[in-house]
Amino acid sequence: MEANEAHELQEHAEHGSHDSGLRPVAFTMSVLAVMVAVTTVLGHRTHTEAVLKQAEASDTWNEYQAKKNRAYDTMLATDLLSVVTIADENAARKIVKGYADHKDKWAEDLKEEEKEARALEDKVKLAESQGRFFDLAEALLEIGLVITSVTLLTRSKIYWYLGLVFSLLGVASAASVLFLK
Repeated sequence: MEANEAHELQEHAEHGSHDSGLRPVAFTMSVLAVMVAVTTVLGHRTHTEAVLKQAEASDTWNEYQAKKNRAYDTMLATDLLSVVTIADENAARKIVKGYADHKDKWAEDLKEEEKEARALEDKVKLAESQGRFFDLAEALLEIGLVITSVTLLTRSKIYWYLGLVFSLLGVASAASVLFLK
């Protein structure tokens, strides 16, 4: 083996040992990339849930409004029957009683519909809040990943530590979703 080749092998060995110190950085980057992907999926699913719950709440409010309109129309018909002279008063009383029964049932239904719609709106607000925390977590994890990758270029571990700080903040943001109610 010539002296040149020995020197070249030594340089390769030194270069390899220098890169092995960056293995934890590369591993951290891999983990962060997976965490970004998971957080992104969770955020998208949460935003989708918010949209679906909003549609459900709108449908429930539409049912509420339809029942309220029917109740109002029934009230108008009852008022009209009370002032109009009808040849068969028994038939008129029967109609008015039927309207009164419907009116009572619709009053109960309206309370239920309103309660259900408000509960769905609360679920929408919760899903939107969760989505915002997942979005923040995604952004912080991506920042952490990018800053960590600078370590590979500069060989300065300060960027690795700084990237870890941003990543931990991102994990905390994602975990805070568990405490939202």
